[in-house]
Amino acid sequence: MFRLMMSHAKKHPSLVPLFLFIGAGGTGAALYLLRLAVFNPDVCWDKKNNPEPWNKLGPNDQYKFVAVNMDYKKLKKEGPDY
Repeated sequence: MFRLMMSHAKKHPSLVPLFLFIGAGGTGAALYLLRLAVFNPDVCWDKKNNPEPWNKLGPNDQYKFVAVNMDYKKLKKEGPDY
């Protein structure tokens, strides 16, 4: 597959940016999927020791990828500890 891409790129140099952008997009999608699988509080890999990891999130924890107008350091807890 890679050899075929290289032969096409040598014959048609205008295909090189296409291969680069498709490769960068696939790599970015794979890295984002890895980030969701590892750092998302909704995903539980160890159900024996920590069955509900989302309950341990404090009000100061940022779990969104991008927070536009939210400062999580100034938030206060509204409910009791369970």
